[in-house]
Formats: sequence, C-alpha cells, structure tokens
Amino acid sequence: MFRRRSDDSAASSSVTLTKEEERLPRDPQAPKGRPTPKRSEAEAHRKTRVSVPKDRKEAARQARERMRAEREKQRTALLEGDERALPARDKGPVRRYVRDFVDSRWAAAEFFLPYAVVVLVLSITKVQSLQLMSTLLFMIFFVVVILDFVRLGFTLRKGLAERFPNDNTGGAVMYGLMRTLQMRRLRLPKPMVKRGERP
Repeated sequence: MFRRRSDDSAASSSVTLTKEEERLPRDPQAPKGRPTPKRSEAEAHRKTRVSVPKDRKEAARQARERMRAEREKQRTALLEGDERALPARDKGPVRRYVRDFVDSRWAAAEFFLPYAVVVLVLSITKVQSLQLMSTLLFMIFFVVVILDFVRLGFTLRKGLAERFPNDNTGGAVMYGLMRTLQMRRLRLPKPMVKRGERP
C-alpha cells in the first residue's frame, strides 16, 4: 500500500523533472548552438557507438581491430613525426631534444652495420692475411664506437641538464645512444633536423 504510493510519487517526480528539462533551452555544458539531446536519443546514440560483443570470438576480433588501428596510427606518426600519436617511449620534449641532438651529428655507431658486413665478407675469404686484417679492423672500429659513445653520452647529458634542469631525464641518454646505432635513413621517428643544425 505504502510502496505503491511511493512508486507513484517517484514516477510523477521523474516525469516532472523530464518536462522541466525539456523546457530548458539547453545544457550550459553542451556545445554552443546545440540543444541538449533527449534521454532516449542519448541512450540510442550510446548504444550505437559502443557495440557489445556477442561472444569471445567477436570480442577478440574487435580487440585485434583496435590494436591494428592503433599500430597503424603509431606507424604513421613515426613516419610523419606527429607528436600526439607517438608511442609513449618517444613522446615529450626531452625525447624530441634527444632525437634532434643525435640526428644533427655524425656518429661512428651508425656505420656499425655496414662495417660489420664488410668485415664479415673479409673474414670468410680463404686468404689468411685478409682474415687477420678483418679481425684487427673490427677491434679498432669497436674501440672507436665505444669512445664515440662515451663522448656523445657526456655531451648529451650536459645538454639535457642545461635544457631541462627540472624535468625527469631518466633513460634519455640511453635512448639517444640506441638511436645512434641505427642508420639515419632507417631511424624512427624520422629525423626532423639536418646534420649540423642546433637542436
């Protein structure tokens, strides 16, 4: 008896609120020039936007499509340098400065892979003198790369301390050193500065 009366009063109050909402011109938080949508329209729009998968296969398929779209978006951002869609490891002004710092300089490490191929070809020849020379050249180049790493690391750390004294630069030096191991044309995100430019 009491429940029915309370239900009727709750229903009438909800109807009253709905009519009052319809009399209002629009919600102040809604975009300008656009009235507040009715509850039924908003629910229908929400249902069309979010499609609940019917089974596990459908859920897995939707998850794969989302991951594929996200990977394609990140790949495009890596090629074009779009800061908004870059992966988390490449985002931020610190990482952008490190990339520009590395891309504006010559580094011995970027020639490591071509040099290693040449040394490998020399080492598989049957001439013993060439094999010995290839081993010696590889050791010399390896030492040069290590020394260049040390020089670049100290210079980059100093530049980060001057440019970003209050920011977290942890891992930025190693990020830059790993970038030097890649040939310039194969680096991702693509270099945005020319050699010799100041970052």
